[in-house]
Amino acid sequence: MANTMLSLLSAERLAEYEAGGFWRGETIYAIAARHAAATPGAFAVRDRSRRVTYRELVDAADALAADLAARGVRPGQRVAVWLPSRIETAIALLACSRQAFVCCPSLHRDHTVGEIVDLIERMRATAVIAQPGYGADADHRDLFGQIADLPFLRHVYALPPVGAGAGQSAFAPLLAAPPAAPPPPNADPNRVMYLPFTSGTTGLPKGVMHSDNTLLASARALGEDWHFGPRTKVYTLSPLSHNLGLGALISSIIAGGELVVHDLARGMSLLDRLVETEASFLFGVPTHAIDLLSEMRARGMTRLGSVTGFRISGAAAPSEVLSELMRYGVMPQSGYGMTETCSHQYTLPTDDPRLIAESCGRSCAGYEVRIWRRDDPNVEAATDEVGQIGGRGASLMLGYFDDQAATEAAFNAQGWFMTGDLGWMDEAGYLRITGRKKDVIIRGGHNIYPARIEDLAMRHPAVERVAAVPVADERLGEKVCLAVMWRAGARLEAAEMLAHLDAVGLSKYDMPEYFLDVDQIPLTPSGKIRKRDIVDWIAQGRVAPTPVRGPAGKTATKATREAPNR
Repeated sequence: MANTMLSLLSAERLAEYEAGGFWRGETIYAIAARHAAATPGAFAVRDRSRRVTYRELVDAADALAADLAARGVRPGQRVAVWLPSRIETAIALLACSRQAFVCCPSLHRDHTVGEIVDLIERMRATAVIAQPGYGADADHRDLFGQIADLPFLRHVYALPPVGAGAGQSAFAPLLAAPPAAPPPPNADPNRVMYLPFTSGTTGLPKGVMHSDNTLLASARALGEDWHFGPRTKVYTLSPLSHNLGLGALISSIIAGGELVVHDLARGMSLLDRLVETEASFLFGVPTHAIDLLSEMRARGMTRLGSVTGFRISGAAAPSEVLSELMRYGVMPQSGYGMTETCSHQYTLPTDDPRLIAESCGRSCAGYEVRIWRRDDPNVEAATDEVGQIGGRGASLMLGYFDDQAATEAAFNAQGWFMTGDLGWMDEAGYLRITGRKKDVIIRGGHNIYPARIEDLAMRHPAVERVAAVPVADERLGEKVCLAVMWRAGARLEAAEMLAHLDAVGLSKYDMPEYFLDVDQIPLTPSGKIRKRDIVDWIAQGRVAPTPVRGPAGKTATKATREAPNR
């Protein structure tokens, strides 16, 4: 079948990674189908009300692929998935892998309906799979009504909540009355089949193109290095809409193990769920580890069920958290990766505990990392020198969707992908992250883009200047503080500003949790806001932001502070 998507795939890259064994001849669907034939009764994916075998998973993927093809969806066209973590996301991924459709599952809970409509229009999705009422504002805004008349959209699947189908997949009706047999499975694992959206310093989402092989490369290496097998039960605390959660799914499928999705109702015990499911390896972010350890201490537990490993990504975990996990018999895996590169960097079970706490490990087989000068990304930095982190390898994306300029700008002159992060590497290849060149606030593993908050805040006529900056938080890592400088004679209460941000479309998951009222926000000579100054003022205690969200913020109003004299 013809490949209609432009990408960075080249004959040279194909030959290199096939020769190294990093790219192979199977798609993700083909691997799952192989397990379904060899061990049809082995469990593949589980949520809190359903548990499906590999045979059931593949049969459901076949039925969905056939239905999509019958409705006119062609290879290379996009299928958008806006769902909470549930088995249907895995079914959709396999259906897309089967027919070379492009799966777009990175539509998150914290997206608004307006943001989802924008993404659907940008990707020109031919099918949408969504759950009514899911999302930041879907309780009072209707996605289905807003996309009903899109000319490129061929079908919308509105799935009922989990638990409404008597333990069946929401695609069960397709199995009961299947359409005509689907076309033969796609046999090319190098076609684009996965399109997550990420963001850069502006917060404008970019579509990241991956093939079966780019997804499989690092997932396969991680599973081999950490000894995944058919008895492995992977529990992903990260949602399947996130690259970390999807990587957990793919690692589990490669091994023929079982994936357990994290869909606990609020107030239910994670510890009890881990013991019940016999989870052996966890994927999550530092906040998950902190909360888990807190529950263990409160209940006086000395073991974490069958859990022996924990991939911690998204942000650096405090060393005391890693040490405590090891005392409970859980080996933490410190790691580094991003949507464009997958989970290519991690520590090993045999690594020195000091390196697990201080670094994010070494590159997996098939991927390379080098450090480049901060002032010149085309000149390699010396060993131990802090610089820009660049990478290349089998798990690297195939480019940004429909964005040639962004694709070209992402690479240096030598062809290395520049991550936008800063770090240094020792002689043994262990990488340390020292900061983010990108202007992103990471709250509990969730990326919040200050530029969007600032843009929306500036729409209020009372605002002269504004800066969204991080405030350190012991559990979540960072929270958002909104520093505002008002126009002469104008001023708002914090609650009024939050109401304005809500009215103009900011997701409730990105809302500032601290407010700082200042007389001056300093500028650079070129007119850019000096955010670093505000961050330093807060860290030094020279200004005191006031909580404006959550229990501490219920009665809080603005905190007026005069900007320190410089």
